[in-house]
Amino acid sequence: MKNIKAIIFDAYGTLFDVNSAAEKCKDQIGDKWEGFANFWRTTQLEYTWLRSLMKRHKDFWKITEDSLDKSMKAFNIDPSMKDELLNLYKVLSPFKEVPEVLKDLKEKNFKLAILSNGTPDLLNELVKSNNLDNVFDDLFSIEQVGIYKPDSKVYDMPINKYCIEKNEVAFLSANTWDVSGGGNYGYQSIWVNRNKNIFDNLDYKPNNEVKDLRELINLV
Repeated sequence: MKNIKAIIFDAYGTLFDVNSAAEKCKDQIGDKWEGFANFWRTTQLEYTWLRSLMKRHKDFWKITEDSLDKSMKAFNIDPSMKDELLNLYKVLSPFKEVPEVLKDLKEKNFKLAILSNGTPDLLNELVKSNNLDNVFDDLFSIEQVGIYKPDSKVYDMPINKYCIEKNEVAFLSANTWDVSGGGNYGYQSIWVNRNKNIFDNLDYKPNNEVKDLRELINLV
């Protein structure tokens, strides 16, 4: 990976813990908070893919709300908690090593960017609330192309902006479908496998797998 010019990160689940909103409400939700959080995330992703296929685009924030509505009904969560959960989703917590690793990479003069399904407003609020707004060169949102990952138009954005080759991008995601999407596109994809998960069979296997971002330093 010596030819890397840009390091591009997925946001949700890779840099920021998508379960942290529900976890902060676990006293109210009870023991089912983690199952609820996982169901919310799975439904959210399914809605992005289905809407892309149907060509019925809604932005990520509206999809997040729609998937929360379904999840709260499925887990019998008090409807009065909806606003609290949505507000917490705007300020998800980063995984513990993320701030230090990003600042280290910044000092090494890599182009650093986020490439995300999130809306520009969501991404801006997310990095600012975690004091990471001075780290990234760009926050690429799928709203610029109007379709969700893993469509190739999403992965085109950093290539077009930086005028670099596809294999000059190190792309990190905790989502195996996104790792495969970026890898099949031509990125040097790296799987952030925090939970010892099994990789999906999607015609791509990454050359590199890390258990957290600290291992990235040695790769690049």
